[in-house]
Amino acid sequence: MILSDRDIKAYIQEGKIEVFPRPDFEKQLGPCSLDLHLGNIFKTFKPSQYPYLDLKRDISIEKLMEEVHVAEDGGAFILQPKGFVLAVTREAFTLPDDIMGRLDGRSSLGRLGIVVHSTAARFDPGWKGKAVMELGNLGIMPVVLYSGMRIAALTFETLSSPSEVPYGKKESHKYSSQDSPQASKIDKEIKE
Repeated sequence: MILSDRDIKAYIQEGKIEVFPRPDFEKQLGPCSLDLHLGNIFKTFKPSQYPYLDLKRDISIEKLMEEVHVAEDGGAFILQPKGFVLAVTREAFTLPDDIMGRLDGRSSLGRLGIVVHSTAARFDPGWKGKAVMELGNLGIMPVVLYSGMRIAALTFETLSSPSEVPYGKKESHKYSSQDSPQASKIDKEIKE
């Protein structure tokens, strides 16, 4: 079941769902979601001597990327047409063992060609950290994104029962407690 605005507000006020910084419900709370803001750290691929990404090759994906910081409130990042960048939300959140989250892009940005999540929109029960978004520009014009702008909406769904092994307790979790965008770690799976 998806939580309503009333339940989202109550769960955050009770501390069952933790969100930091504390949300401004007047501006961020929708009928069944909580808007999150764009952070100020981006990670993008830098020019490389490699013609393609080969996940079995002994190359650190992290080293193929560079981190870009913009001013915290209102700093600009220009996302070029066909561009791709990893970004984080300003807010960090923690989910209990019986609630999952789902992050969706805003329709207003989609109408400009901005894809907020290429694929990984689910946050498992037990998640803790900032959401990393896979931003893409499908449009034909560059789009300026500003840190602090509302970028996505987070919905919450209750599980039929608490998770037996929540995300943060799973040995194979890769991205828990992230505070900045992390490059893909899929190469470690492929090499195993």
